[in-house]
Amino acid sequence: MDFLIATHNMKKRAELERILSPLGVCVLTAEEAGVDLTDVEETGTTFEENAFLKADSGCRESGMACIADDSGLMVDALDGAPGVYSARYAGMHGDDQANNNKLLENLKDVPDEKRTARFVSVVCCVFPDGKKIYARGECEGFIGHAPRGDGGFGYDPLFLLPDGRCFGEMGAAEKDAVSHRGNALRLFREKLKEVL
Repeated sequence: MDFLIATHNMKKRAELERILSPLGVCVLTAEEAGVDLTDVEETGTTFEENAFLKADSGCRESGMACIADDSGLMVDALDGAPGVYSARYAGMHGDDQANNNKLLENLKDVPDEKRTARFVSVVCCVFPDGKKIYARGECEGFIGHAPRGDGGFGYDPLFLLPDGRCFGEMGAAEKDAVSHRGNALRLFREKLKEVL
């Protein structure tokens, strides 16, 4: 079954494809589906609201079941920031280096034991008949003092698991096994099985 994914981020698409393909789900970008999607303004105050805005718009504009993910980093010492603003924390959307630099600057005087954080991912799928599926995944960890590795994207080079492994140094399969998006997609896959 073909599903549209409401993202231009090919790394997110690859993660979705790896985890959902065993169900026989084919994930297509708007370009691959031959659909022109409106860029949705993420006006929600929660990951759930933003994921729904994107999935709902994609479904209405394409007539296909549409999957969208909204995810971000929540840092305890920053009262949950950058949260839903993770991709545009430093101002410009998707400037990973600027976002990471701002995060490190905002945490420069924060001791190790207070640098706790979690990645959150909410996956929403909206079907043409109005049915919706949500799945939320989280991954607990803490923020390092300097980037490590060149894998992943976003805040991955700064995010450390409790065992010291860094997302930026992990291969795709290793990260999928523990990541917020991997956790959300595994739950989504179980919920999708009930619908299909």
